[in-house]
Parts: sequence; structure tokens; C-alpha cells
Amino acid sequence: MKKLIVPKFPTEAEEAEWWDNHMDVVEENLLEAVQEGNAGRGTAQRVLREARELKSITIRMPEADVNRAQRLSAQKGLSSEAYLRSLLHEALERKEAGSSSRAKNRPSSEAR
Repeated sequence: MKKLIVPKFPTEAEEAEWWDNHMDVVEENLLEAVQEGNAGRGTAQRVLREARELKSITIRMPEADVNRAQRLSAQKGLSSEAYLRSLLHEALERKEAGSSSRAKNRPSSEAR
């Protein structure tokens, strides 16, 4: 297993670039840990699985929204695709959490 020393980064863009440049080592270390039984369940395995399961889609958006996304993503040091993907993921999580909490509070059909 190769030891990685993660430096401190002045910007998110530099951090993202560093992780992109070291992805092969991180994946190699993770796979080795999984094979040896040293990796626990959770984030690292989920992130690796999700990264392999990305599906490409095409959506049409108003040009003004695309421009806003490009501007805001640049401020965060991300690509507009990564930024939009994170926004969509967060919105889906909120929607799903809101739906499940409303379903719990709704009376069952038998109680009506």
C-alpha cells in the first residue's frame, strides 16, 4: 500500500486537481484494503462504487442557468458538470428526506 500525504490546499480547485492526479493510487490502496479485509463499510466503498456507476445524460437548460452554473462553479473551483451534479444530488436528497418524513406523518388508509 502506497502512503499518500495529503497537503493543505489554498483552493477547492487545487484540491480537486490533486485528488484527480492521485486517483489511481487511492483506488489501488482501497482495493488492496478491501481484498485484505481492512476496509470497513461506508463512505470509501460507496464513493468508489458510485464513481464506477456514473451514467452520462444530456439535459437542455436555459442559457442563463448554464451561465450562472458556470460562474458559481468557477467560484468553487469545480467544473460546471461537477457543480450541477452536486446540486442535483443535494436536491434529490432533500426531496427524498421530505417525502419520507411526510409519509411517516400521514395516517394509514386503515385509520381513515
